[in-house]
Amino acid sequence: QVPLVESGGGLVQPGESLRLSCAASGYFFSISAMNWYRQAPGKQRELVAAITSGGSTNYADSVKGRFTISRDNAKKMVHLQMNMLKPEDTAVYFCHQVSGPYWGQGTQVTVSS
Repeated sequence: QVPLVESGGGLVQPGESLRLSCAASGYFFSISAMNWYRQAPGKQRELVAAITSGGSTNYADSVKGRFTISRDNAKKMVHLQMNMLKPEDTAVYFCHQVSGPYWGQGTQVTVSS
C-alpha cells in the first residue's frame, strides 16, 4: 500500500484556485508533521507549506496569503488550498510525512492562460 497519495492537480488559469489532497495510509500520521513541497522543471524541490501534528502552520514567502495547509487526522488527510494561482506556481507538488519519512508520487499543477 502506497503510504501517501496526492490528488487534485490540474491545469488552471492565473487567478484561479485548486485544492490538493494527500491521503495517508502509513503509521504515525497523527503525530507527524506534514509538508507540501513542489518542484518546477530545472529547479530544486522547495518547501511550500508545513503543518505540525498540533496544527501550527508555516509557509514559504512566495505563497503566504494565497495557500492554506490543513489536516484531518481522523481521515488521515492533508490538504493544500491554493488561491490566486500564478504561472510561477507551476510545478509537481509532493506530499511529505516527516515521521517515516514518506513521499507521495506527486501531482502536476499547471497555471497558464
